[in-house]
Amino acid sequence: MGVNQCVKVALFLSFLVLFCPSFSSSEDVKLKVKGITNIATTDENFICATLDWWPSNKCDYNQCPWGKAGILNLDLNNTILSNAIKAFNPLRIRLGGSLQDQIIYQFGKQKYCPTMKKKDNGLFGFSVGCLPRKRWDEVNHFLKKTGVKFTFGLNALTGKKNSKEDQLNWKGDWNPNNAISLMKYTISKGYNIDSYEFGNELCSEGVSARIDSVQYAKDITKLRHIVNSLYPNATIRPKVLGPAGFYGKEWFDSFLQHVGPGVIDGVTHHIYNLGAGVDRDLISKVQDPYFLSKIAQTFKDVSTAVKEFTPWAGAWVGESGGAYNSGGKDVSHTFVNGFWYLDQLGMTSTFNHKVYCRQALIGGNYALLNTTSFIPNPDYYGALLWHRLMGTNVLSISHDSSPYLRTYAHCSKQGSGITLLLINMENSTSFDVSLVNDMNLYPEELASEGINTVNLMDSLKREEYHLTPKDGNIQSDVVLLNGTPLELTKSKEIPELKPKIVDASSSSPIKVAPHSIVFVQINNFNAPACAPPTK
Repeated sequence: MGVNQCVKVALFLSFLVLFCPSFSSSEDVKLKVKGITNIATTDENFICATLDWWPSNKCDYNQCPWGKAGILNLDLNNTILSNAIKAFNPLRIRLGGSLQDQIIYQFGKQKYCPTMKKKDNGLFGFSVGCLPRKRWDEVNHFLKKTGVKFTFGLNALTGKKNSKEDQLNWKGDWNPNNAISLMKYTISKGYNIDSYEFGNELCSEGVSARIDSVQYAKDITKLRHIVNSLYPNATIRPKVLGPAGFYGKEWFDSFLQHVGPGVIDGVTHHIYNLGAGVDRDLISKVQDPYFLSKIAQTFKDVSTAVKEFTPWAGAWVGESGGAYNSGGKDVSHTFVNGFWYLDQLGMTSTFNHKVYCRQALIGGNYALLNTTSFIPNPDYYGALLWHRLMGTNVLSISHDSSPYLRTYAHCSKQGSGITLLLINMENSTSFDVSLVNDMNLYPEELASEGINTVNLMDSLKREEYHLTPKDGNIQSDVVLLNGTPLELTKSKEIPELKPKIVDASSSSPIKVAPHSIVFVQINNFNAPACAPPTK
């Protein structure tokens, strides 16, 4: 080929890269999985979704995206809602949120049950509301029917008054009488509660109210004594969770040092690291690995504090919607949000978090289900695949390729072997992924490439689940599984999630297309950490 021809070819290729978004390149990637020991563990029911108290007139940015999704208005007879929950078998659900510290319960001496209304000087702009006894019965019948593991958020401000010097600061001891009446009724009816969470976003700087760390420790200790007394059988005793707010080192360390052994079972904190739902850069943030990684320090700090001060408890993300004020109306319910959400699941699990609660199951712009039609949004299917495939043992995984390829590995939930989560945030580069089983027992600095490592692509049978957006539009509400749209069946059931089977005789790498999310289950990957325990 002559010089002029070479120049023309080079110019043509440059033109394609610069001006043709459909032009796609590929890159070979070697993933190193260390399967000898785990690096962290999660709860068996790591996936969690929230229900909230917001009324239909909860509005942000001149939009009111909650409709009738709040627990007092939610249609509990909706078939899609029931089927979406049952598909997890079970799904962990947390009922709580901003308004929970303004909710009283129609039990015991509390006969009057006020309706929550807009109030300028009320917390979050609303007056005190009420949980009617009839609605509590309806909710619990629904939870039993759908097999939910249920966390109920209690009002932690009962009996307190805000300080005259600092209106945000609430003082005094918690009055538990109304909560005790609710618990006694719940026990008398045989309703199952997995855990009680104490208050919402009252820690650190607070949001609309706050409680001093020492006072909060005193109050939650009182709750623990009440739970122990009302539930003498430890095998069915609900867990106690808190503080259910944003992490601040000084407040959290003080709180954890002032609760005695066995008081709390889960240390819950909230994450809204994407900023406001109206942020114009939201779609860029969820595709930026550098931005997404900035929250990792918070996960590490919470995990470290729990290990140091309350090692009997586990770290939980008790609420996370990504973008606050109900999420972004053009992003949070679409395919692209899965880059943030599934990356969050992978990241928190590596930092030894036991549970991750997504805001919300339904309601707002960030829900797993459409607020009006109840049809699952793309993140619902990502959550369901995680729940079914990713086990409790978290493995170390690494590669030296693009930071836009996020990779996570767990022991498989069913059977032996491992399951990978591969997230490709690149818009024009695919990755051809091969695996290396790193069996090296030596410290990282003493290990050398090739020692005790095995390239296994020519011997692994695998099941692949490729998630992509409809028509390549990352802001689509429709997700494809291995090229087929995931749609409800005619009877409104969640569709079967069928993998692509790759035979062991094939030595082909795992192809991770641009803007795709891939789960890969490999049953014959020899990971000692995933083997049944020896006797």
